[in-house]
Amino acid sequence: MIPLLIAGVLVAALGAYWVLMSPYSQAFGNYPYRGDASERVVALTFDDGPNEPYTSQIVEYLNSRNIRATFFQVGHCVERSPETTARIDASGHVIGNHSLTHRFSTYLRPARFEREVQQTQEILRRTLGRTPALVRSPWLWRQPMMLRMLRGNLLQPVAGVFCHAFEVFQIDATKIARRAVAKTRPGTILIFHDGFDARGGDRSQTVRAVEITTEALLAQGYQFVTVDKLLRVPAYFES
Repeated sequence: MIPLLIAGVLVAALGAYWVLMSPYSQAFGNYPYRGDASERVVALTFDDGPNEPYTSQIVEYLNSRNIRATFFQVGHCVERSPETTARIDASGHVIGNHSLTHRFSTYLRPARFEREVQQTQEILRRTLGRTPALVRSPWLWRQPMMLRMLRGNLLQPVAGVFCHAFEVFQIDATKIARRAVAKTRPGTILIFHDGFDARGGDRSQTVRAVEITTEALLAQGYQFVTVDKLLRVPAYFES
């Protein structure tokens, strides 16, 4: 009886994860994790920054290869390093909203999450001189009220495929890259982390993994685009 109960709990937990947090779940509406592309294009995305010096190291590498990416940034991190966010934008990369605090408890309450989104929009507007139209909820959390709120604010939610399940723990860069390359298909939105929550931390393995992954995909004939171009949606609101 107990083994059956444990099995039932595990199945229920996995089911809840799939619906609420899986990159692939569309249970509550459109939350794209890839673009409709037959050509070899991929969108590199980065969460939880800016986080120095690692964010700038990634940007410098991408710029050296003439690649543009999409950075979903945490409001408190932008407040700490506004010059980094401004420099990313000036280099032609796209900035999206990734909440104010990146606290899980916040995203269980849509009204509080909406306040965080709006506060981060204001921080980014002051920093960039324009307001992002792309948003990614931390951990890809989604539920009906949250997605309705985003649509009501004319924001485009963007999911994606995590480069490696354990990348956030900074395992060896070659393992991260190997998994990232294996997951990539035409139209994939690939998620790396240049930061950690709203605190930052060592992301040196991610920096190296981005370089390895990018070079491998270039060798396979992939081209790189920003999320807005892949999904054919605006990156920013018109002023």
